[in-house]
This record gives sequence, structure tokens and C-alpha cells, in this order.
Amino acid sequence: MPLAPSAFNLPRHLAPKADPALIAGDERHFAAIAESLEHSIADLTGRLDAARKAPGRLGQEAMERDVEVRRLSSRLRALRRFGLDLCLGRIVSADSRQPVYIGRLGLTDEEGRRLLVDWRSPAAEPFFGATYANPMGLANRRRYRWTRGRISDYWDEAFTTDGLEGQAALEDLSAFIASLGSSRSARMQDVLGTIQADQDAIIRAPSRGTLVVDGGPGTGKTVVALHRSAYLLYADPRIGHRGSHRQSSVLFIGPHRPYLAYVADVLPSLGEEGVQTCTLRDLVPEGAAATFEADPKAALLKSSADMVKAIERAVRFYEEPPAQGMEVGTPWADVWLSADEWAEAFESPAPGTPHNEARDEVWEELLRILVGKHDDDDVPEDVLRRVLAQNAELAGTFSRAWPLLQYTDVVGDLWTVPAYLRMCAPWLSPDDAGMLRRPDPTAWTVSDVPLLDAARQRLGDPGASRRKRRQDAALAAERELMDRVVDDLIAADDSELLVMSMLRGQDMQDKLADEDTLPGADPDLLAGPFAHIVVDEAQELTDAEWQMLLLRCPSRSFTVVGDRAQARHGFTESWQERLRRVGMADVNVATLSINYRTPAEVMAEAEPVIRAVIPDANVPTSIRSGGIPVVHGSASERDSILDSWLAAHADGTACVIGPSGAASSFRASARVRPLTPELSKGLEFDLVVLIDPEAFGTGIEGTVDRYVAMTRATRQLVILTTPDVGPGS
Repeated sequence: MPLAPSAFNLPRHLAPKADPALIAGDERHFAAIAESLEHSIADLTGRLDAARKAPGRLGQEAMERDVEVRRLSSRLRALRRFGLDLCLGRIVSADSRQPVYIGRLGLTDEEGRRLLVDWRSPAAEPFFGATYANPMGLANRRRYRWTRGRISDYWDEAFTTDGLEGQAALEDLSAFIASLGSSRSARMQDVLGTIQADQDAIIRAPSRGTLVVDGGPGTGKTVVALHRSAYLLYADPRIGHRGSHRQSSVLFIGPHRPYLAYVADVLPSLGEEGVQTCTLRDLVPEGAAATFEADPKAALLKSSADMVKAIERAVRFYEEPPAQGMEVGTPWADVWLSADEWAEAFESPAPGTPHNEARDEVWEELLRILVGKHDDDDVPEDVLRRVLAQNAELAGTFSRAWPLLQYTDVVGDLWTVPAYLRMCAPWLSPDDAGMLRRPDPTAWTVSDVPLLDAARQRLGDPGASRRKRRQDAALAAERELMDRVVDDLIAADDSELLVMSMLRGQDMQDKLADEDTLPGADPDLLAGPFAHIVVDEAQELTDAEWQMLLLRCPSRSFTVVGDRAQARHGFTESWQERLRRVGMADVNVATLSINYRTPAEVMAEAEPVIRAVIPDANVPTSIRSGGIPVVHGSASERDSILDSWLAAHADGTACVIGPSGAASSFRASARVRPLTPELSKGLEFDLVVLIDPEAFGTGIEGTVDRYVAMTRATRQLVILTTPDVGPGS
């Protein structure tokens, strides 16, 4: 039988690290992991096939089967996605001297021996959190670097005087720090094994209230945000056990679509596939095609929380009961419906019921009131209700007082009907109201998105009423069929105990008519509610946009990630002041101050740029020096610089960042992308070629754009200018 290949594939210059005295124990453990993985994958495959082939079930049993299929599928995908590289490293405590191997997932062999401890478990915390100042009981720690499924390097740290026994030399830790600046690709690189103690402390922080993660470029804010999502789903019962098979419990908000594509692999690599990820635009269908507001003053007016609250006034305008009573005729007797009774019916829906869904409740309450006032006891109630429901005058009056509404119509009317806008937003001056008018009510802008979302949430689905009527009709038909079947079964039952008569019981009737098989609508997976929401690049959100997220998270459990110095429109408040103003009470701030990504040479050039307008900016300290100075040159050199870099580097990515015109004039390739400063936010590249940064504009917005663009580089920054191009060109 051939021997399994070694898990180690160390390059020649690292031959001393291949000494069997250093890695023999690891080799034995990896062999056990490989065997366990093979058994686990075979077992999961068999169980998944059996679950999928199980006989069809109804109701709760069907839901439980679906949940199990999803759980097994997710686990199987995670195991197949990785091999031995499920293992991140190992730790040895000072008292036991027995290695504990840390993995992306937990893994146990058939005898119950723990081969890998899930990185999110308390037992794994020292692997990420131990420092020389606080070793957390460790004697030593080893981290692996994997390349195509095999270990291409590893680094040892000793925390006690005898922790070096059987370990490699400590000076290799400098190589570990250097590895943080390895070549980038189109997707965020796997960094779980390199999470540092300051980042890990934030990842594992409790979920109650709002935690702000404030950090400058390269501090790992996005890494923290993504890994915290996975950690909370694993470790927090309030969050991880909340989501059903149809609804996620965590929502992750990113700044733009390129960002979401960049981080798309991270959560699946951590074994979590249930987190909903999107941008704010994605929360309403109209967001994808929305353009930016032409007038900055109009955008500012719409960005306030007051404008979101105006939606409530706009909807309440269509929920006013008639001021006069009316006579409702029937073939047997006329019934008087007073203005007070109209008002009573209009108040019947529970608070928070969407307008279009509450409409059916109001209608049912009106019919109940009328049936109760009808004094002819000889008329069956169901007949009377049917006659009243068909009364055209009653239905018409009700429809005018409480109409079905489309959320786009409500928001569009605000911009095209001046009297309606003044009624809903009385604080606006005539000039302000005039500024918001536009001829095309459906020419949606990004500033309209929070208002569209508020209207959509407040109104609900106008088709819900029609679907409910269809569902009720289908359920009635199902029950009628069951009644006929039961009648036949009872008639044929000649047993002494007349067992079939039990089918008349209401509980049995409910089980026979299976409501889960009836027509219904798929849930809006982004509508919430969510147990926890993570927001990256949160410094850019307006007060109105925050209301979109508060609507989706009643618990007010948030992770807010951002950098005040990267706010394009300025951020003069503290995080606590900003978030408390928009509706969050329990706000705590954690600060990241170490830059793991950006070389010191780049930060030395970028820091004066941002400090010129924000003297107290949280500019992090770089711990890496790339040895490559920032290059300045002419924009005419752009193509030659990129060609030379591509020829010299077989891997890695580059980005050309410039004003929209300069970015669009460059053709993208697999390794070089053209972007505007705004769309580069949250991304990183080995080489950044910055075109005409002074053309980004003056003031805070232009300065922030320059700072953001400069700090995307993980190896080299090149700044090119066009003669005679100045601010705002």
C-alpha cells in the first residue's frame, strides 16, 4: 500500500524546518485527520442521500427534513472545500504539553478523539489571543501556511522559557508578519490563520447592544466583521439558534457590489452559508437602477431621519375613517354603521401591522360589527356576511377610506404633489419643498432608497390580500373534500368502538387539511427581522439609511465597522453621538490601531493627506515595510508601468484608480481593474496606480477619496499626474 504524501511541501530554503524532529508529530496527526475526513465525507454523503430519498412528508416533518438536508449539505460542502488545510495551527499549554490542533471546523475520529477544535470554541481562543504579555497559559504556538493543500511554511512562537523545545527558531516570526502582505487575488485571501489578538478580542465580544469597530486602513476591520458574523452564529445561542430554514439570523451590509464579490468566499470558507449579504441598495428592488441625486442639497434633505418619519404621515393619510355614518342595506333589514363604528374598525389592527395586510382585518371587523347589529336571527351568519361583503356601496366607501397602496406610488407622490409633501413634511420650507419636486416620480435616486424601503415596510405587500383569499379558498376546498372522505369512512365503519368517528375532532381536521401544502409567497429574505446586523464602511450611512437597518433589527444588536477619517461627507461627531442620535442606546467602541496591510512607505505618504483636514484621524501604525518607495510620474507612463509590473510578477492584482473618466478609459483585465475612489473602498491590491488624485476635488470629499485610494496598496503605490490637472478638473 503506497504511503500517503506528506502534508509538508517546504521550499528548499526552508529545509531546516523539514527536520523530522520538528514535524513528525504533525505528520502523524495529519494522517489521522485525513482518515477521519474520508470517513466523515462518506458518512455524510450516505446520510444526505438517505434524507433526500426519504418518503415525502407533510407539515412539520417536511420542514425538519429540509433543515436536516441543508445542514448535511452545508457540512459536506465545507469538508470537501478543504482537505488537511482545515487545520490552522496548534497550541501547547504550559501544563499539559499535549498539542491541541485548531481547525476551521471541529473534527472527531470514530473513537471520539478530538482531532480539530473549531476556531470559534473557547478552547481555541489562546491560538488567536495569546501574546507575550498575556500568554493565556500557552507554552508555544505554531501557525501553518497552506499552498494548494500542503504546508509551504510554518511559524513557531514560544511563551515560556522551555517553550522552544522541539520548535523552530523564533526569528521566523518576522516571516509570518511579512506573509500578511502576500499577493492578492480577485477574492479576499484566507486570513483566518493570521488573525491577531486585538482582532480576535473584538470578534469574540458579546453581541448585546452596538459594538463599533473603529480602525484606519489595513487594520483588518473587514476581516473582523466577517469572522465575527461566523463566530456569533456558532457561539451565541440568541443568534445562532434563531434562524429558521427559510430566514437567516444575521444580515451583513457591504458598501458596494465589487466589495461583496471580493469577500464572497470568506463566510463559506468558515462553514457559514446562511448569512444574508447585500448592499443598502439591495434592500429595495428599485435600488439597483437608482442614480445619484443631481442636487446635493436635495440629497441632504432626504438623508434625515425626519424624512423617513414622513412616510408614516403619508400612509396615515390613507387610513382615515369616514366622518359620516351610512346605511348598509340587506334583503332582510338595513343596518346603520356609525362614524364611531367606522373608527372602531379602523383601530382594530395590531400596532405594526402593514397597511395592506391590516386592510383585511379592518374589513373583517366592519363585517363583524354589522353582523352583530343585524337583528334577524333567522338569517344564517355566513349568508349575512356574504351579502354584506358584496354590498357595492359599503365596499366602495371602504376602498376610498383604506385603499390598497403601492409603496412606489406613495413616495412618487411626495415629489410630484406639493400639497401632499407639505402635509407629510410640514417642517420643510417652501424652497426646500420646491427643491424636491421632479417631473418623473419614478426617476429613483440613491437618496430615495430609504424612503422607498420605509414605505414598503409600512405598507406591506398589496398582493398579500389576494393570496390570502386564494389560500382561504384552497383551504376551504381542502376541508370540504376531507369532510366528504370522512363521511364515507364513518359510514363504512362497523367497528365496535366506531374509531372513524374520531376524524370529526377539530385537531384531526386541522391535521388532515395541511396548510403547508397550500399556495403562498416566498418570504422577502432581506426584510428581516434579523437577530444581528453587521455594517461595514458604516461611516458613510446617512440617518435615513440607518432607519432601514433599525427596522430590521428590533433587538438593536449591531456590529458597526468603519473609520471616521474615511467618511466622504465628513464625520464630526463621535460614534456614540452619531448612533445614539439615530436610535441606538447601548454603544461601545473598540479601536484597531495596527496596520497589517499597508506598507510603512505608503502610509508615510498618505498620513499627511488626511491629517491636513482631519488632524485627529485614527491613522494606524504600519508594522510592515515593503522596501519599495512611492513612485511619482506622468500619466502618460501608466501603460508602461502596468506592463512592466505584470511582466515582473506572475501573480497578484493591480488597480488603476482615478476620476470616473480616467478609470473608464482603461480596459480591465483579469489582473488589472479600473475603479473610481468610491468603488475601491474596502478592497486591496498589490499595486495601485493613482491617476490625477488632485482631480478628485477639494474639501473633505476629495481628500478622503485620495486617502482611501492611496491606502488600497499592499505592496506598491504609483502616483501619476497629467500636466495642468488641478482640483476638480
